[in-house]
Amino acid sequence: MPEQSNDYRVVVFGAGGVGKSSLVLRFVKGTFRESYIPTVEDTYRQVITCNKNSICTLQITDTTGSHQFPAMQRLNISKGHAFIMVYSITSRQSLEELKPTWEIIREIKGSLENVPLMLVGNKCDETDARELTAKEGEEQARQWSSHFMETSAKTNYNVKELFQELLSLDKNRAMSLQPDSKNKASRSASAPPGTSGAGSSSEKLKDKCRLM
Repeated sequence: MPEQSNDYRVVVFGAGGVGKSSLVLRFVKGTFRESYIPTVEDTYRQVITCNKNSICTLQITDTTGSHQFPAMQRLNISKGHAFIMVYSITSRQSLEELKPTWEIIREIKGSLENVPLMLVGNKCDETDARELTAKEGEEQARQWSSHFMETSAKTNYNVKELFQELLSLDKNRAMSLQPDSKNKASRSASAPPGTSGAGSSSEKLKDKCRLM
């Protein structure tokens, strides 16, 4: 298991186009972009409350949607504390593509009993294009010893709740999201040479969602 430090590392996996970056950006910055821009790898940081009386840094790594960097994927898993596996409810294939990732997480972490893991069906606002029911997502989550939630980055449905639920699954720390206008969220690139990140202020999120 990763060493316990002031960083709490969450890694987000999923096929290209399922909305991984949109979920992370909606949570960290409160924004949504319609256009799809492929991600190599970005890391976002936000200050949260840890063990009631202290603070720690929530570090969210938004990974590439392809399998071009297996060494980077394995490194992220070995260093990660918690994991979000995202598929689109409009694409059955996107759920199937998560299986190799889940297998690597299980291989590296061993037992998943104490590993916070969320299977997320994104784009639940696109009901007319749905290929997977929530029941199918829940069944897959049971098979993978994971928790489950459907989200919509576009409508901000269950986005904040997703991260709250993930943090609550960790049995070693008592963590909570404490939005503070004084806290800044920064973005830094963890991609291969030639890419760079830009700083940005965190924005207070609106509570409009419910847990599944």
